[in-house]
Amino acid sequence: MKPMIWHPENKDEKVNQYLDRMNHAPYGTIIILALGLFFLFTFVVLVGVF
Repeated sequence: MKPMIWHPENKDEKVNQYLDRMNHAPYGTIIILALGLFFLFTFVVLVGVF
């Protein structure tokens, strides 16, 4: 059995750098979609009133 104590390995730093570069939420896309849905909803409401 392997020991239960974790020791950093050489590749861990490279993996962390990769995750820091790649693993982020697409905030710009989320904001654009939210604004688009808001304006679409507003447009549908205004068209439905008249």
